[in-house]
Amino acid sequence: MMTPETEEALAEAVRAARDPFRIQGGGTRPVGRPVTGAALGTAGLSGVRLYEPGALTMVAGAGTPLAEIEAALAAEGQRLAFEPMDHRGLLGTEGTPTIGGAAAANVSGPRRISVGACRDFLLGLRFVDGTGAVVKNGGRVMKNVTGYDLVKLMAGSHGTLGVLTEVSFKVLPAPAAAATLTIRGLSDAAAVAVLARALGSPFEVTGAAHRPLGAAGAPETLIRIEGFESSVAYRARRLSALLGDAGAVAVETDPDRVAETWTGVRDVADFHGRAGDVWRLSVKPGDAPALAERLGAEALLYDWGGGLVWALIPEGTDARAALGTYAGHATLVRASAETRARIPPFQPEVPALARISAGLRAKFDPKGLFNPGLTG
Repeated sequence: MMTPETEEALAEAVRAARDPFRIQGGGTRPVGRPVTGAALGTAGLSGVRLYEPGALTMVAGAGTPLAEIEAALAAEGQRLAFEPMDHRGLLGTEGTPTIGGAAAANVSGPRRISVGACRDFLLGLRFVDGTGAVVKNGGRVMKNVTGYDLVKLMAGSHGTLGVLTEVSFKVLPAPAAAATLTIRGLSDAAAVAVLARALGSPFEVTGAAHRPLGAAGAPETLIRIEGFESSVAYRARRLSALLGDAGAVAVETDPDRVAETWTGVRDVADFHGRAGDVWRLSVKPGDAPALAERLGAEALLYDWGGGLVWALIPEGTDARAALGTYAGHATLVRASAETRARIPPFQPEVPALARISAGLRAKFDPKGLFNPGLTG
């Protein structure tokens, strides 16, 4: 694998290239159609370049491990608000999750429902485009810009428009306390309705998930609240009273157990080590239970109040064919290379959007060097 140690070395390699690259951050997320090309890694572009706790901002090389960033933030009582998923357990990979990989895939966890996605915390970035030019966009403060908003464009582009070399992002203070409210025994439809009530309440929910097969073998509907200890205690009481008609509400406040529960939701731990393909559905929460039923899934996990559905289904199955017409999109996250070559992993774009996407790729990667065919 080619692993340039500097941005300029990366730019020179791209300028000299005639054949495609398979862009790789930490090597934890082989999502999309299989890509043929020389591996080009960003691990050499590592390190925290600037951290200003008082300004809640950090700048780091794209290859910086998330663990390194999280440790630096924890030392100052801060955290990454968007709670990026660790795909290794779900995909059976090794490697090291990186900040550049999280940005390139717009990886966002359960807290997305309250604070937004990874892209919403990116302030600026640097990348090398397909001509070998170094491009910089944004800065270290939130502000409106004119022209291309390349920060938002690159987030979720999966390395098809350029190779990220540096990202700057906003961080948030870590809460003093957290609690998980659990209601057991609800059907999927009832659980989604309860999660909607919780999210619509004034009690600032930061996690809303449903496990049809929970730790004790019974369905578990999970709600998280975070903040100052007295505020968490008050909101837990009020929310328990509000939702009490749906069933008994258990409240967990031990920080390690709360963290373990939501790390499991974030990383879809229920599917780890189980055979089958994994699909990720982004849908209207109210539609989620009926759509999930169409799949005949072996296992399910609802997150984001039902707006995100993880489904474990038999290998080689096209979930889109089973779903039919619906409002949303489906992504094939885990499957064999043969299945990912046969079934488009990413939701096919409508013709107008496909033309825009092709135009952007032609603009930023005119030689077709970066992850060709990954999203097509």
